[in-house]
Amino acid sequence: MYKTIALSTAIAMTALTGAAHAASDGKASLTEEKVIQLKTAWGEGIVKIGKAHTKGKDYRAAAEAHIKQFYAFGDRPVLFKPTLASEDQFRGTFDEAMSYFVGGGMKEDTGFAIAPYTAVRWEKEGTVISGNTAMTMGNYYFKKADGAEVKVEYTFGIEQMENGEAKIVLHHSSLPFSPQT
Repeated sequence: MYKTIALSTAIAMTALTGAAHAASDGKASLTEEKVIQLKTAWGEGIVKIGKAHTKGKDYRAAAEAHIKQFYAFGDRPVLFKPTLASEDQFRGTFDEAMSYFVGGGMKEDTGFAIAPYTAVRWEKEGTVISGNTAMTMGNYYFKKADGAEVKVEYTFGIEQMENGEAKIVLHHSSLPFSPQT
């Protein structure tokens, strides 16, 4: 109950501040629809990278385009904590993100995005938008070629850049907690 009231209050407040921000700079603010579109396209991009790898195509170019399209590397600092990183848990540069997605740059990276996955579906816990920034979290499920799904928890921080594009500035993913029996 408290969570619902707090989330409703946060959404109402961000709607008011977002409207004021949009009016003051003449640009449309980040919207829930833009956040959903970004997440959907991000998932489709992961599938595309894996397909390129499977078909012997230039999967590294697909990953490079994906990272440039969705992450703010070069525009803003990016806080990236990938799911399958343990030795070097954080990937704050474009090259470190490339290594995580397709392997090759860091010893522990085998190429998350070349698995391949056939689909990514999202279950949103909530999204909070304030002007040109959004925070969204929930679970996403990566469907493997055999039909099995891998459940991963996510938090994305998204910022609308000066050119109007929405980009990820924070990405934290982790596997759900599994208590020892």
